Amino acid sequence: MLRKKPKFELVELPFIDVTEDPVRPELSLEFRQAYGRKIFGIRDEEGDTAAVMCFAFTHGIPKSVEEMDAMSRDAAMQAIHRAGVQGSIAIAYTVWAKKKGGGKHMVNEVYKMIKASHHLNRLITLSPLTDMARKFHLKNGAKEVQVNLTTQNFEYAIELSEWEKLAEKVTAKWRNTTWSIK
Repeated sequence: MLRKKPKFELVELPFIDVTEDPVRPELSLEFRQAYGRKIFGIRDEEGDTAAVMCFAFTHGIPKSVEEMDAMSRDAAMQAIHRAGVQGSIAIAYTVWAKKKGGGKHMVNEVYKMIKASHHLNRLITLSPLTDMARKFHLKNGAKEVQVNLTTQNFEYAIELSEWEKLAEKVTAKWRNTTWSIK
């Protein structure tokens, strides 16, 4: 019997029970929603939340939750002058599965969302300094960026398709001509 591959929908969540977060239960709901931070979940075919991931948006790679807080505040203030575009780096600072396989599917759906965005170009984690976090991210295709005092950062490469690479090359060549509008 063939098993049907589950389908998931990425949704922004207005509320979560922070005590369910096994990674950072000490962070309040208010913290997770302040300064443009967002909470996403993936819903399965039954409408149940299969996994949750919380994000901050920054211009740099934080080494701690405190540094992420400061960086996302700064990016939020800068966004006021940039038509609401906040940070070019999505920092995933907590993820947990509520159903088996939910974490992996969450990473895949978030990857698609970031790749499709017009201002995000990197997906970096701010993970606890545990073997479980390390194994999860490396198994799901991330590369280790750095190990910090109490955290570690991994990056999921947001690669361009061959068509996107060609379009960038043509655009760059066109901009370098003397007759183009710059």
